[in-house]
Amino acid sequence: MNYLLIAATVKEIEPFLAFYKKFDKELSVDFLIAGIGLTTTAYRLTKQLQLKKYDFVLQAGVAGCFNSKIPLGTVLAVKKDTIADQSVIELKKLKTLFDLKLVPQNQFPFNKGWLANPNKLLFEKIKVKSVTGISVNEISTSKQKINFYKTTFNPVLESMEGAALHFVCLMEKTPFMQIRSVSNYIGERNKNNWDMKKSIENLNETLIRFFKATKN
Repeated sequence: MNYLLIAATVKEIEPFLAFYKKFDKELSVDFLIAGIGLTTTAYRLTKQLQLKKYDFVLQAGVAGCFNSKIPLGTVLAVKKDTIADQSVIELKKLKTLFDLKLVPQNQFPFNKGWLANPNKLLFEKIKVKSVTGISVNEISTSKQKINFYKTTFNPVLESMEGAALHFVCLMEKTPFMQIRSVSNYIGERNKNNWDMKKSIENLNETLIRFFKATKN
């Protein structure tokens, strides 16, 4: 199988790159560092899929978490994602483009306003819990916005690239998965309270486990 591993930054998948270079020449994996944000991810992933057909696209990265009961470093898969800040606050309520009837909520690739991963069997290989994610163009720090997102979407994870992966791969009919490791809690801007080291270590251990499983 031909795999594409996509990440926003090299740092997030650096341990896996070292592992792959040293031990796993048998696997056919291409790497795409797409940059931070929805726009660059959508553009670069689309261009890559035009160059080569892949059997599977795996996006890996760190993420903020809305649930403080989930330990930092926990690796999770995202079963559905959406662009949370493609919206407006009206009458003290967050309204999405779907709420405003600007876009039909079931217009492909959306399903009830969500970009859902239909390949449920793929989650079994990675052996991590699957949760709901949202994607934003601006990292959430405002308590008001955070409350709006919780009320409207009930998400567990927040990233800046996930929805782009889901959108492009659904449009291109390419099997995919998004996995994220919790590096911080949403709204916590003191980076001394983040755990990037542990989240990246755990994320890459999961990547290694996943690709080893594909060989069996």
